[in-house]
Amino acid sequence: MTIAVPVADFLVLPPRLDSTAELLAESARRRGLAVEVPAEDVGHVTRFDAARSYLDRYEVHQAGGRDVLEYWIPAEELTDLNAHIVGAIMQEAEYRSPVNDQEFINADETLGRPLPAAWRTYLQGESWFRQGWMSREAYVRLNSPHEMLELHHAWHQATEEFPGIAIIGGDGSREQLVLDLRSDPAPVLLVDITSSGWKSANRQADDVSQLIDRIEAGTFEFHLEDSGHRQG
Repeated sequence: MTIAVPVADFLVLPPRLDSTAELLAESARRRGLAVEVPAEDVGHVTRFDAARSYLDRYEVHQAGGRDVLEYWIPAEELTDLNAHIVGAIMQEAEYRSPVNDQEFINADETLGRPLPAAWRTYLQGESWFRQGWMSREAYVRLNSPHEMLELHHAWHQATEEFPGIAIIGGDGSREQLVLDLRSDPAPVLLVDITSSGWKSANRQADDVSQLIDRIEAGTFEFHLEDSGHRQG
C-alpha cells in the first residue's frame, strides 16, 4: 500500500517496505503541506495500492530522513500509473490554506462572542486540517468560520437549544464537534444537533488547543459515552 502526493513535475510515492503506515502518511502530509497548499490553497493525502511489477521499474529514493523513502514517478507517466492502480484511491486527509480575518470578524459579530484565540491561530496558520482519517479510524471534518455560520443558519431552530454554541466540526454525519462559548476556556463537545440541549453533550477536550494537538498528531478519537457536561 502506498500514499501519493503530486509534487512539482513528479508523483511522489512512499513505498511500504519496512516503514510503518504512520511514517508514510507523515511523509505525504509534509509534502502536501509544503507544496500543494501554498500553490493550490488545498492539499490532499491519498492512499492506494499499485502493482509491484509496475513500481519495480522505479528506484527508491531517501528523502528527508532514514525512514522517508519514496518512488519518484515523472508526471508525464501518470496515465501509465493509473493503469496499474489496484482497487480504489482513498483520501486520507485534506488541508486548507489560511482563513482570512473577515471570516473571524463576521463570526464574532454573529455569535456575540469571540472564537478562542487558539482556534483563530490554527486556522490562520500556513495550513490546517480540513478533513480526513485519524490513526484510530475516526473520520473528522473541521469547519471554517464561514462554514460554521452557514450551519448555524441552516439549523437555527436546533441551535437555539444550545446557547453559546459554535459548530467547529463533526464526524461527517450527524454528530457535531462544538464549542460552548459560555465557558472560558470553551470545552470541545460532541452533540447531536437534533437533541434537546447541552445535557446530552459529550466532552471531547477541555479546550480547543487540546483538540488541535490531537488532530495534528492524528490521535483524536470520538468519546461517545456521557462525560458529565451538565451546564444548561
